[in-house]
Amino acid sequence: MRPFMRGIHLVRRYRLVSITAALMLTTTRPALAVTQFQKSAYTTIDLKLCEVAGITANGTVFICRGLDGYAISLAEVNGRTFMAAGINPQKTMAATQALKATNTPLRKSGRATVEWRFTLKDQRRVPYAMIVRYFTRSDTAMGEVLVVTKIAGNVACHVAYIDALANSDAIVLARQIADDRARSFDCVTPATIEGALGNSPL
Repeated sequence: MRPFMRGIHLVRRYRLVSITAALMLTTTRPALAVTQFQKSAYTTIDLKLCEVAGITANGTVFICRGLDGYAISLAEVNGRTFMAAGINPQKTMAATQALKATNTPLRKSGRATVEWRFTLKDQRRVPYAMIVRYFTRSDTAMGEVLVVTKIAGNVACHVAYIDALANSDAIVLARQIADDRARSFDCVTPATIEGALGNSPL
């Protein structure tokens, strides 16, 4: 083979190897992206569509549909809401936790929006936190508070509280806390107040 033709053959061979390598890289990248994927999904609590799980002297316990098999328990007792999520939400720590101030996540319509932070595992959404806006009040003030709750199968507990009126970027802060802290949160450490503290009763 003449040197000139040998050179063309080598160039073509090099290009073929390069293209093959590039294709291999592009086919492996989506798998890495799936393991690092973080996003929000939203569900609505509508008490008219929830099941009554129990009635006590203090109030009614509802079980509502959550995200992909995760249920939500909600009970309003003496003006305070106890809300949890998981496979068996009533048995989690979050079901015993509530803001000290009078509060409810339900609007006048009897509905509430739940934001779920989740990752994808085998094309299935697996939540690790939920963010809910609570409407709070005291004798002198009314406010709004975002509650970040850790979700992990049968584990759920409050991670942080954010004054939604005192922080213009409250939802951004809530998502950051959910992404950075919820999965490693031990549920022994008390939930903390994050961001600026305004007049919203906690």
